Amino acid sequence: MFGLDPWQFWTIFAVTAFAGFVKGAIGFAMPLIMASAFASILPPQTALAALILPVLTTNIHQALRQGPAAAMQSIRDFRWHIAMVLVFLMISAGLARSIPQGLMYALLGVPILGFALWQLAGRPLALPIRHRRRAEIGTGIIGGLYGGISGIWGPPLVVLLLSLGVPKQEQVRVQGVVFFLGAAGLTAAHLASGILNAQTIPLSAALCVPAFGGMLAGFALQDRMDAAVFRHWTLILLVITGLNLARRAFFDWI
Repeated sequence: MFGLDPWQFWTIFAVTAFAGFVKGAIGFAMPLIMASAFASILPPQTALAALILPVLTTNIHQALRQGPAAAMQSIRDFRWHIAMVLVFLMISAGLARSIPQGLMYALLGVPILGFALWQLAGRPLALPIRHRRRAEIGTGIIGGLYGGISGIWGPPLVVLLLSLGVPKQEQVRVQGVVFFLGAAGLTAAHLASGILNAQTIPLSAALCVPAFGGMLAGFALQDRMDAAVFRHWTLILLVITGLNLARRAFFDWI
């Protein structure tokens, strides 16, 4: 079954459905969930290839859920963040082998964990509108630098959106737009690298089915959540993300 034992395939099928559900409900964390689980049961290159098409296609749907016009408006509204992510992702990609992964995971995970815990403690961080461009540029640079080195560029955007108090529907759409642009670059890069090939593309395509099924169920939950509940669960997911990055840093160092 796609070169895998049946138990391997059905395990990653279930993980993908769950990751899709979380993405539909909150708007992010799909590749983090899939990568963490896949890496424990699949060869590294197969694990990476398997998640690429589900991540790409679900981000297209997430970005376009309110239509192309709304997606283009999100691109215009957050153009500084998007531009910095794309520029610095390309700049940092060449440094991926020279910077210790554990250090990068720690430098990203610990601040994210601190931010989320601070917010959950009832101490909101609000960015004045006059500082928005600087905040977009700063978080875009951070996201791009980390994206090129570790493949993780989403959390700084989530921090920015929460800090700006962006409405729930717009937050999810902006995340979809930015994540799609990054995922498109990742797909192109690994078609060129050979990680996505005649053997791995069918597996990755098959996983689009549970990804979309899970995401549609997540959308149904998201639509029923009020803004406060959505924000709370977004912060909980950021805490989990920060802890996971810190865990990866710890195990990379020992």
